[in-house]
Amino acid sequence: MLTEKQLQEIKSLQEICEKDGGFQLKLNDDMLANRSENRKEDFFHYQDGQLVGFLGCYGFGSKVEICGMVHPDYRRKGIFTGLLGKGIEEAKKQGAEVILLNAPTGSQSAKEFLKNIPCEFHVAEYQMQWQQKELIVDPAIIVRPAVSQEDFEAKIQLEVLCFGIKEEDAREVEGMLWDSRTEAMLIIEVDGKIAGKIRVSESNGEAWIYGFAVFPALQGKGIGRKALSKVVMMEHEKGLPIFLEVEAKNAHALGLYESCGFKSFHSQDYYKYQF
Repeated sequence: MLTEKQLQEIKSLQEICEKDGGFQLKLNDDMLANRSENRKEDFFHYQDGQLVGFLGCYGFGSKVEICGMVHPDYRRKGIFTGLLGKGIEEAKKQGAEVILLNAPTGSQSAKEFLKNIPCEFHVAEYQMQWQQKELIVDPAIIVRPAVSQEDFEAKIQLEVLCFGIKEEDAREVEGMLWDSRTEAMLIIEVDGKIAGKIRVSESNGEAWIYGFAVFPALQGKGIGRKALSKVVMMEHEKGLPIFLEVEAKNAHALGLYESCGFKSFHSQDYYKYQF
């Protein structure tokens, strides 16, 4: 578990790196604020009492995503190489089957660094922000909190069917989210039956939408667009800017989000580490 001091140091370093590079880092604030006491997931490098390097590992079942940063004044000193080595070693110890290295698409220094790492490009992910647009909210589409065991099992099946995640991994990740309850886990209902799920994280004055899925048999009926519209309006009424992420290769999801008023403003690249 990270202390408030560590979280603030990470945030301060992130702001410096983003301002210098003109990009946004994906450090998953919500996950950093809810770290487990039993796992080594974060690595720090201090110079004269100042945090100048940080690397975070984010586990999603047997997959681990890694993202980090080094203060602009302390680069080319081997700091990030050392942090990355520790992160990869720990991920292997914890049984990771896939390790993805995350870098902002616009970071030239990251691209140069990754040329010397045994990895290959895996996928790009767009970060999108909602631009105010009139949306139609259908009262027949119900979006409610996930509360029951039936809800939990439906969430597992949606992860498996819609995202191709192994069931054991889905149970591990959804179980941690279920226990922490730091985010709004919502169920989409139509005619009294579970049709899909969606998760909303509110932090730092922003709302982020994750894990949005509708059962394949119910796709193409407008359920997803109507459910997303309802959630967007819920968050908009709170006065929060609304964001989400989508893989660039997922043309269907990208089209859905754009039709609801979302526009891309940044992208992240993922590289699969070879080991």
